[in-house]
Amino acid sequence: MIRVAIDGPGGTGKSTIAKAVAARFGLEYIDTGAMYRSIALKTIREGISPADESAIAEMLGTTTIDFDSGCVFLDGEDVGSLIRTNEVSMAASNVSRHACVRAKVDAVSKHLAATKSVVMEGRDIGTAVIPDAEVKIFMTAAPEIRAQRRYDQLIKAGKEADYDEIFREIQQRDYQDSHRELNPLRQADDAVYLDTSDLTIEQNIDAIADIINEKNT
Repeated sequence: MIRVAIDGPGGTGKSTIAKAVAARFGLEYIDTGAMYRSIALKTIREGISPADESAIAEMLGTTTIDFDSGCVFLDGEDVGSLIRTNEVSMAASNVSRHACVRAKVDAVSKHLAATKSVVMEGRDIGTAVIPDAEVKIFMTAAPEIRAQRRYDQLIKAGKEADYDEIFREIQQRDYQDSHRELNPLRQADDAVYLDTSDLTIEQNIDAIADIINEKNT
């Protein structure tokens, strides 16, 4: 069994890359960020403030999150196309501060990592969720590059986008993620650092594949 933990800030393309790497090696792809986004989506739908931890904890008591063939299901609904908006992104960064939210996501993540070979990506996979993962990678890119990638992604999807607003939100999320009290974003001591600023998607996939092959020999 092999577990691959990919951590890094938002907008680095972790989801796209992790999914492709999982497919190449025949591993199960687990998007922990999608779990936080799903919880954030539900708080928005139910009108719960991201700061109201007690209300969120109560909500989580009747919340199910599952994965099937790369899709994320919130209470049985495929929400993959609904959780990639800027509003949900910011809400996810806020709700992830709460211990009850992280406990929910960690419990699901740890169960999956204990029962199958996975590629799992997020903010604290290698430091908190599966610290004994066989392969750990910290993937990052310059904020300007990440903002441009996000802008292009939204435009390609036919959605309105403002580069300056996206850039400001990325900077804000980076600060929030790296300064939160509980399991902040940081590189694990034994993680391989990978800057993807100048890499294409295929080059990024190949780079991670090389790291996995090297660690697994």
